[in-house]
Amino acid sequence: VVNLGSSVPGVLAEVDVDRGDSVKAEQVVATLHSGVEKATMEAAKARAAMQASIKAKQARLEYSKRKKDREGELFQEAIVSFSQMDETETGIVLAEMELQEALENKWLAELEYRRTSEVVERMNIRSPIDGVVVERFLSPGERIEEQPVMKIAQIDPLNVEVILPVSRLPLLKVGMQAMVYPEAPVGGEYSAQVKIVDKVIDAASGTFGVRLQLPNPHHRLPAGLKCRVVFPDGNLSAAK
Repeated sequence: VVNLGSSVPGVLAEVDVDRGDSVKAEQVVATLHSGVEKATMEAAKARAAMQASIKAKQARLEYSKRKKDREGELFQEAIVSFSQMDETETGIVLAEMELQEALENKWLAELEYRRTSEVVERMNIRSPIDGVVVERFLSPGERIEEQPVMKIAQIDPLNVEVILPVSRLPLLKVGMQAMVYPEAPVGGEYSAQVKIVDKVIDAASGTFGVRLQLPNPHHRLPAGLKCRVVFPDGNLSAAK
């Protein structure tokens, strides 16, 4: 059972499910108001897509290289002075640095877009499990802080909780199979597998707990039923 909340405070814009609805893992079940965050994300996306500055720096660098090639020949013939040639070579270095700066700025813009995208994504409240909505606590327009929006229960697989006397401890092993008989009017016979055998005994009652896992792919069984469990030795145990 999950009491589902939000990682950030805010005001609920939508709650897409209600009590009794089935949900899938990663399904958006509620959203917070996120107009400002989405506008910031779109601005960051536009900046990350801009290419004009990079193209301008590339064009300047290519021009500086062509200029150096032309003046190099004239320098060999002593037509261009050393200082002019030095200025041209320095211009190439500066153009390369400006291009690198433009590329780094674009990279930072892309990182900013990713950051703002994550901020917007946090406005979506997603179910962490496949399950059923047991209860809805908040409605659109209400502010959420630390309280849960809803309670979701996973019913595939079901956990079968059994309390047994300590005398049965040596007979129980993780992985063994047992038969589960839900109470009327559901009834039926189902196979479950032992997943947990407690290693700490309750001294007051002389009992220990066992958890079995029962597949429930079509949600045929509701959660919370009382049932009987038959272990391989044929003994019955009350369970839930």
